[in-house]
Amino acid sequence: MHHEHHLTVERTARYFTIEPAEEGAAREVWFGLHGYAQLAEKFLRVFEGLDDGTRLIVAPEALARFYLHPDPPPTGVGHIGASWMTREDRLSEIADNVAYLDALARHVFRRVPRESVALRVLGFSQGALAAARWAAQGTTRVDQLILWGGALPPELDVAAAPALGRLPVLLVWGEDDDYYDPAKVAHDEKRLADAGVACRVVTFAGGHQVKRDLLLRLATEELGAR
Repeated sequence: MHHEHHLTVERTARYFTIEPAEEGAAREVWFGLHGYAQLAEKFLRVFEGLDDGTRLIVAPEALARFYLHPDPPPTGVGHIGASWMTREDRLSEIADNVAYLDALARHVFRRVPRESVALRVLGFSQGALAAARWAAQGTTRVDQLILWGGALPPELDVAAAPALGRLPVLLVWGEDDDYYDPAKVAHDEKRLADAGVACRVVTFAGGHQVKRDLLLRLATEELGAR
Protein backbone atom coordinates (compact mmCIF):
# COMPACT_ATOMS: atom_id res chain seq x y z
CA MET A 1 0.00 0.00 0.00
CA HIS A 2 1.29 3.47 -0.91
CA HIS A 3 1.56 6.15 1.77
CA GLU A 4 2.25 9.83 1.29
CA HIS A 5 4.65 11.55 3.69
CA HIS A 6 6.07 15.05 4.13
CA LEU A 7 9.43 16.16 5.49
CA THR A 8 10.35 19.79 6.11
CA VAL A 9 13.91 20.56 4.99
CA GLU A 10 16.13 23.62 4.70
CA ARG A 11 16.94 24.88 1.23
CA THR A 12 18.54 27.92 -0.38
CA ALA A 13 16.29 30.63 -1.76
CA ARG A 14 17.45 33.41 -4.08
CA TYR A 15 16.37 37.04 -4.14
CA PHE A 16 17.52 40.27 -5.74
CA THR A 17 17.38 43.85 -4.52
CA ILE A 18 17.65 47.48 -5.55
CA GLU A 19 19.24 49.26 -2.62
CA PRO A 20 19.25 52.90 -1.48
CA ALA A 21 22.65 54.49 -2.01
CA GLU A 22 22.90 55.53 1.64
CA GLU A 23 22.45 53.26 4.62
CA GLY A 24 19.39 54.18 6.65
CA ALA A 25 17.80 56.14 3.80
CA ALA A 26 14.98 53.67 3.11
CA ARG A 27 11.48 54.97 3.76
CA GLU A 28 9.69 52.19 1.90
CA VAL A 29 10.34 48.52 1.31
CA TRP A 30 8.80 46.91 -1.77
CA PHE A 31 8.44 43.19 -2.37
CA GLY A 32 7.85 42.32 -6.02
CA LEU A 33 6.66 38.76 -6.70
CA HIS A 34 7.19 37.68 -10.29
CA GLY A 35 4.78 35.75 -12.50
CA TYR A 36 4.83 32.18 -13.75
CA ALA A 37 7.94 31.18 -15.72
CA GLN A 38 9.76 34.41 -14.85
CA LEU A 39 12.93 34.91 -12.82
CA ALA A 40 13.40 37.46 -10.08
CA GLU A 41 16.39 39.30 -11.52
CA LYS A 42 14.62 40.11 -14.77
CA PHE A 43 11.36 40.99 -13.01
CA LEU A 44 13.25 43.44 -10.79
CA ARG A 45 13.91 45.60 -13.85
CA VAL A 46 10.31 46.82 -13.93
CA PHE A 47 10.95 48.49 -10.56
CA GLU A 48 14.01 50.46 -11.65
CA GLY A 49 11.95 53.63 -12.10
CA LEU A 50 11.11 53.53 -8.39
CA ASP A 51 14.78 53.77 -7.43
CA ASP A 52 14.86 57.28 -5.94
CA GLY A 53 17.16 56.57 -3.02
CA THR A 54 14.34 56.07 -0.49
CA ARG A 55 13.11 52.61 -1.49
CA LEU A 56 14.56 49.17 -0.86
CA ILE A 57 13.08 46.88 -3.50
CA VAL A 58 13.18 43.12 -2.97
CA ALA A 59 12.39 40.54 -5.65
CA PRO A 60 12.14 37.01 -4.22
CA GLU A 61 12.45 34.14 -6.64
CA ALA A 62 9.95 31.29 -6.50
CA LEU A 63 11.43 28.05 -5.22
CA ALA A 64 10.62 25.81 -8.21
CA ARG A 65 12.81 26.48 -11.27
CA PHE A 66 12.35 24.60 -14.50
CA TYR A 67 13.35 24.64 -18.16
CA LEU A 68 10.81 26.48 -20.28
CA HIS A 69 11.26 23.88 -23.01
CA PRO A 70 10.96 20.20 -22.15
CA ASP A 71 14.23 19.15 -23.79
CA PRO A 72 17.06 21.62 -23.25
CA PRO A 73 20.03 21.21 -25.60
CA PRO A 74 22.79 18.84 -24.45
CA THR A 75 24.94 21.86 -23.64
CA GLY A 76 22.43 22.92 -20.98
CA VAL A 77 21.75 26.20 -22.77
CA GLY A 78 18.10 27.14 -22.56
CA HIS A 79 15.69 29.55 -20.93
CA ILE A 80 14.72 28.90 -17.32
CA GLY A 81 11.72 30.10 -15.37
CA ALA A 82 10.32 29.65 -11.88
CA SER A 83 6.91 28.83 -10.48
CA TRP A 84 5.38 29.59 -7.10
CA MET A 85 3.33 26.40 -7.09
CA THR A 86 1.44 23.80 -9.08
CA ARG A 87 -1.73 21.90 -8.28
CA GLU A 88 0.36 18.94 -7.05
CA ASP A 89 0.62 18.98 -3.23
CA ARG A 90 -0.58 22.56 -3.41
CA LEU A 91 -1.31 23.09 0.29
CA SER A 92 2.27 22.22 1.21
CA GLU A 93 3.62 24.56 -1.46
CA ILE A 94 1.34 27.39 -0.29
CA ALA A 95 2.56 26.92 3.29
CA ASP A 96 6.19 26.80 2.13
CA ASN A 97 5.79 30.03 0.15
CA VAL A 98 4.24 31.87 3.10
CA ALA A 99 7.01 30.65 5.41
CA TYR A 100 9.67 31.58 2.84
CA LEU A 101 8.39 35.13 2.40
CA ASP A 102 8.01 35.62 6.15
CA ALA A 103 11.61 34.44 6.63
CA LEU A 104 12.85 36.79 3.92
CA ALA A 105 10.96 39.70 5.47
CA ARG A 106 12.51 38.98 8.86
CA HIS A 107 15.92 38.90 7.18
CA VAL A 108 15.33 42.26 5.46
CA PHE A 109 13.99 43.93 8.59
CA ARG A 110 17.04 42.97 10.59
CA ARG A 111 18.84 45.79 8.81
CA VAL A 112 15.91 48.09 8.04
CA PRO A 113 13.88 49.07 11.12
CA ARG A 114 10.35 47.88 10.41
CA GLU A 115 8.71 50.72 12.33
CA SER A 116 10.40 53.35 10.15
CA VAL A 117 9.24 52.08 6.73
CA ALA A 118 6.09 51.16 4.84
CA LEU A 119 5.93 47.71 3.27
CA ARG A 120 4.27 47.53 -0.14
CA VAL A 121 3.80 44.15 -1.80
CA LEU A 122 3.16 43.76 -5.52
CA GLY A 123 2.37 40.41 -7.05
CA PHE A 124 2.15 39.98 -10.80
CA SER A 125 0.14 37.18 -12.46
CA GLN A 126 0.85 33.96 -10.52
CA GLY A 127 2.81 36.11 -8.08
CA ALA A 128 -0.42 37.95 -7.24
CA LEU A 129 -1.87 34.78 -5.75
CA ALA A 130 1.31 34.18 -3.75
CA ALA A 131 1.29 37.79 -2.54
CA ALA A 132 -2.36 37.62 -1.45
CA ARG A 133 -1.80 34.38 0.45
CA TRP A 134 1.25 35.85 2.17
CA ALA A 135 -0.54 39.06 3.16
CA ALA A 136 -3.51 37.08 4.49
CA GLN A 137 -1.77 34.14 6.15
CA GLY A 138 1.74 35.28 6.99
CA THR A 139 3.09 36.93 10.12
CA THR A 140 4.51 39.95 8.25
CA ARG A 141 2.57 43.20 8.50
CA VAL A 142 1.91 44.52 4.99
CA ASP A 143 0.87 48.14 4.42
CA GLN A 144 -0.35 47.87 0.83
CA LEU A 145 -1.15 44.93 -1.45
CA ILE A 146 -1.09 45.37 -5.22
CA LEU A 147 -2.47 42.47 -7.25
CA TRP A 148 -1.42 43.12 -10.85
CA GLY A 149 -2.82 40.93 -13.59
CA GLY A 150 -3.65 38.13 -11.16
CA ALA A 151 -6.72 37.06 -9.24
CA LEU A 152 -7.34 36.48 -5.57
CA PRO A 153 -6.71 32.84 -4.64
CA PRO A 154 -10.01 31.00 -5.03
CA GLU A 155 -9.66 29.15 -1.71
CA LEU A 156 -8.82 32.25 0.32
CA ASP A 157 -11.50 33.17 2.85
CA VAL A 158 -11.13 36.93 2.68
CA ALA A 159 -13.55 37.59 5.53
CA ALA A 160 -11.56 35.26 7.80
CA ALA A 161 -8.25 37.03 7.06
CA PRO A 162 -8.13 40.02 9.43
CA ALA A 163 -4.77 41.10 8.05
CA LEU A 164 -6.41 41.95 4.72
CA GLY A 165 -8.98 44.15 6.43
CA ARG A 166 -6.22 46.41 7.72
CA LEU A 167 -4.62 47.36 4.42
CA PRO A 168 -5.61 48.90 1.10
CA VAL A 169 -5.72 46.54 -1.88
CA LEU A 170 -5.22 47.60 -5.50
CA LEU A 171 -6.47 45.41 -8.34
CA VAL A 172 -4.55 46.44 -11.47
CA TRP A 173 -5.36 45.02 -14.89
CA GLY A 174 -4.86 45.78 -18.57
CA GLU A 175 -7.85 46.13 -20.87
CA ASP A 176 -6.33 43.59 -23.26
CA ASP A 177 -5.27 41.08 -20.61
CA ASP A 178 -6.29 37.57 -21.66
CA TYR A 179 -5.71 36.14 -18.19
CA TYR A 180 -7.23 38.66 -15.78
CA ASP A 181 -10.40 39.75 -17.56
CA PRO A 182 -13.24 42.10 -16.48
CA ALA A 183 -15.35 39.25 -15.05
CA LYS A 184 -12.50 38.08 -12.80
CA VAL A 185 -11.74 41.64 -11.70
CA ALA A 186 -15.38 42.28 -10.82
CA HIS A 187 -15.54 38.99 -8.93
CA ASP A 188 -12.46 39.85 -6.88
CA GLU A 189 -13.69 43.39 -6.23
CA LYS A 190 -16.95 42.01 -4.87
CA ARG A 191 -15.19 39.43 -2.69
CA LEU A 192 -13.09 42.16 -1.12
CA ALA A 193 -15.96 44.60 -0.74
CA ASP A 194 -18.20 41.96 0.86
CA ALA A 195 -15.45 41.30 3.40
CA GLY A 196 -15.04 45.01 4.16
CA VAL A 197 -11.58 45.26 2.60
CA ALA A 198 -10.70 48.65 1.12
CA CYS A 199 -10.26 47.98 -2.59
CA ARG A 200 -9.55 50.09 -5.65
CA VAL A 201 -9.49 48.95 -9.27
CA VAL A 202 -6.94 50.51 -11.63
CA THR A 203 -7.21 49.91 -15.38
CA PHE A 204 -4.68 50.68 -18.10
CA ALA A 205 -4.41 50.30 -21.86
CA GLY A 206 -2.34 47.18 -22.43
CA GLY A 207 -2.15 43.46 -21.84
CA HIS A 208 -0.63 41.04 -19.37
CA GLN A 209 2.30 43.20 -18.30
CA VAL A 210 3.51 45.60 -15.65
CA LYS A 211 3.46 49.13 -17.06
CA ARG A 212 6.39 51.03 -15.60
CA ASP A 213 4.84 54.48 -15.91
CA LEU A 214 1.68 53.36 -14.11
CA LEU A 215 3.73 51.61 -11.43
CA LEU A 216 5.65 54.83 -10.80
CA ARG A 217 2.41 56.79 -10.54
CA LEU A 218 0.94 54.33 -8.06
CA ALA A 219 4.16 54.34 -6.04
CA THR A 220 4.03 58.12 -5.63
CA GLU A 221 0.49 58.05 -4.28
CA GLU A 222 -0.09 58.19 -0.56
CA LEU A 223 -1.00 54.85 0.99
CA GLY A 224 -4.74 54.42 0.94
CA ALA A 225 -5.31 57.02 -1.80
CA ARG A 226 -8.62 56.51 -3.59
